[in-house]
Amino acid sequence: MHHPYLPPPYPPPPERSAELRQRFTEEARSERPDLSALCLLIGAEADGSLDETGIDAAQAELDRLAGELPYRPGGPRAWAEAVQRLLGARHGFHGTPGDYQRLESSLLHEVLRRRRGLPILLSVVWLEVARRAGAPVYGVALPGHFVVGFGAAGEQVLADPFDEGRVLTGEDAELLVAGATGASLQPSALEPAAPLEVVQRVLNNIRSWAAARPERSDVALRAVELGLLIPAHPARLRYERGQLLVQRGQFTAGADELDTYADLIEVVDEPAAEKVRQEARIARSKLN
Repeated sequence: MHHPYLPPPYPPPPERSAELRQRFTEEARSERPDLSALCLLIGAEADGSLDETGIDAAQAELDRLAGELPYRPGGPRAWAEAVQRLLGARHGFHGTPGDYQRLESSLLHEVLRRRRGLPILLSVVWLEVARRAGAPVYGVALPGHFVVGFGAAGEQVLADPFDEGRVLTGEDAELLVAGATGASLQPSALEPAAPLEVVQRVLNNIRSWAAARPERSDVALRAVELGLLIPAHPARLRYERGQLLVQRGQFTAGADELDTYADLIEVVDEPAAEKVRQEARIARSKLN
């Protein structure tokens, strides 16, 4: 189903989509979820042209880049600088403000190809390459701007992959957060982000990209439905799914999902639940 007036990427056919979601569910529920595998499954669900060969090629590229890192360069700062030299300086991975306008900036296979992307996807490249080379690396979800951290809390070194992996001073991190949110940096923001938190944030970015483009509600719906496959997902995703289904003219399915969400929140917020039930009734009335 390609809309002649919508630009690519086009989604995969239903059988392929079902298989990708099954694999996504298994990976998300595994003991140690694989970040690159999950991001590539998101990519394949958004872009039907990404087949198994393409997924394997993307993983092979991460392996190849990791093979170019020096063997055990030293402490956290030496690691951060080595990855910056390789990915930022030599291979030119970075981001620009325009990358926020492109769906490809949230798809790992496209980020590996274009060497451009959102902060969080560039961070995934940094994480996966450095991890494969044995670095003590993890994602750091600063409010409004994702970066990577090397080393334990006492000797933590932060790098900003969006800015070619520039190694940040404490003041740099404070300024990044202040610029993005106007708030001050809380110590809790420097904790390592779990792989599934990173994946949920990638899906959030795809949803906000699609929210600004109502004609791409198909992309938003796929991102919400993948988010619902992650254990311990926010209940609010059900509400979003209901709204998207209604928006796409699937009034009964949308109303059912809204009612399910109302049941979930009724215990904590009865007035909000009643408002959602009202939305469900309006959706059902559109069938007549």
